[in-house]
Amino acid sequence: MNAATAYGWKKKILRIDLSESERRIDRFVPEQSLLNDYLGGRGLGAKILYDAGRVEALSPANLLVFATGPLTGTTTPASGRVSLSTKSPLTGTIFDSNCGGSFGPAMKKAGYDAIIIAGKSPEPVFIEIEDDRVELKSAETLWGENVKATTGFLKEKGSGSVACIGRAGEKLVPLASIISDATHAFGRGGVGAVMGSKNLKAIVVKGTGKVAISDRAEFSKQKKAINRLLIACPTISKGLSVFGTPFLVKITSWMNVLPVANFRKGEPEQDFNLKPFFAKTIEEERAPKRRACYSCPIACKREDKGGGELPEYETVGLMGANIQNPDYEAVVEANRLCNDYGVDTISVAGVLGCYSELRGKGISPEELVNLTRMVGDKQGVGEELGKGVSSFAASEGHPETAIQVKGLSLPSYDPRGVKGLGFSYATSNRGGCHTRAYLVAPEILRKPKAIDPYTLAGKAGHTKIFQDRFAAVDSLVVCKFAFLGAGEEEYANILSAVTGVDYTSEDLMLAGERIWNVERLYNVREGFGKADDILPDRFFEEKVNGRVIDKEEFLKTLDEYYRMRGWDEDGVPREGKLRRLGIRRKK
Repeated sequence: MNAATAYGWKKKILRIDLSESERRIDRFVPEQSLLNDYLGGRGLGAKILYDAGRVEALSPANLLVFATGPLTGTTTPASGRVSLSTKSPLTGTIFDSNCGGSFGPAMKKAGYDAIIIAGKSPEPVFIEIEDDRVELKSAETLWGENVKATTGFLKEKGSGSVACIGRAGEKLVPLASIISDATHAFGRGGVGAVMGSKNLKAIVVKGTGKVAISDRAEFSKQKKAINRLLIACPTISKGLSVFGTPFLVKITSWMNVLPVANFRKGEPEQDFNLKPFFAKTIEEERAPKRRACYSCPIACKREDKGGGELPEYETVGLMGANIQNPDYEAVVEANRLCNDYGVDTISVAGVLGCYSELRGKGISPEELVNLTRMVGDKQGVGEELGKGVSSFAASEGHPETAIQVKGLSLPSYDPRGVKGLGFSYATSNRGGCHTRAYLVAPEILRKPKAIDPYTLAGKAGHTKIFQDRFAAVDSLVVCKFAFLGAGEEEYANILSAVTGVDYTSEDLMLAGERIWNVERLYNVREGFGKADDILPDRFFEEKVNGRVIDKEEFLKTLDEYYRMRGWDEDGVPREGKLRRLGIRRKK
């Protein structure tokens, strides 16, 4: 790489300590090598958390790190996302979550690569940022309000982007999320509970600056190249752009990987009608409006005619067939409640799948709505459900009914039929998650090329490559859907044009590998190891559609994966690997 310039990155990090005794607002300039090596977003957050040392998730010492990437705030296609990193109170792992909308671009235009929040305020507060002006203001009158009321009140006072928690975050529900501009979620992992533990209700950001681009002519050329590739990709132009993410429902049901009855069946009962959940039905009956994040030509989000948000694929799949609820309308209402209370839809659906199995019957539409509300309010059985699927199943004496990895509920793809994706669940640094490697792309959508979903052969290598790839993507920060059409080379080219630093696709992959290893070191320091890189026994023991995962083959693949990563037999990165990546092990 060439010498760094002042383009792309703002070279300024804002740190706010909310504690009464330490309350202060500081700004500092990060080392350019840190930005070059970790890019921004998820990578920058991971490095900051690892260097900060061990903490308890809900202690004042835990950090919330909101981080933009070097492409954020430009008009790079699909670059309107922002990353949040913290230690998860649900899983105990390092955790990152990113969301779209306008919060990230507002941060970047206000002049910040990252905002680090530490400490705990003695009283409820919100943070108001407008360029160099940063103020803490009382949130006493907002405490107890849900997301939509909070967002509406704060937007009436100004034109900034709002990220806030609802009552679930205030009550420290381990499934709580942070919601940006009422509908975009920093979901999963209980990040909203961390924000609530700090007595921080919201962050409002308005930026009036611009992001400098090193070579505008080259930037324009590379932007056009990426847009052409996105248009040429049928999965994007004829799938996501036309129908949104629910277009996957018909595909996964056809492949028999749509979870049914808490991952116990391959197909719904004969009287269960999946048609109302199909994207074409939703399109015909609702004529939903397309909604795009900042600088995104894909526009995968959908709203009804009244502007209300419609659920995405994971929510539709897991709140439908997996809990045996036949009513799409109930899923729409439960999704809106999750957004308003600020709770993660995948995790709520996952624990409800467990609850349904233990009761021996499906969850009715009325129950789905009522139980969702109870989780958000931490009332009745909702208090136990809100602790997450591992805790709830253990409290009922049936831990085997918790379909999770490292305490995080699995998304809406049965790993018996997409075995590489299942392997990526098991080896994910943040727990059961499809987006860490996003092998949905090659195993289901056949992008960038098709690979056999029914075998583990070769999946150690595929998993490593895709994990490194999307660690870099999450650090740029770019939407994964763009990589169904474009790739590392195109985004390395546009990154070079923006920053003035010469990046190749190999540089991006190396950065991704560096980030993955830092995250692994964090988890190893927290006590995670080989025993945690595993799927629930159900997938090794119970056949669905004649398929099961061979455990012996799985463990051999895990050993192969460790060797390919340069880790020892327990999954701990070796010193030689760390030296090559420029990482120092810390206690």
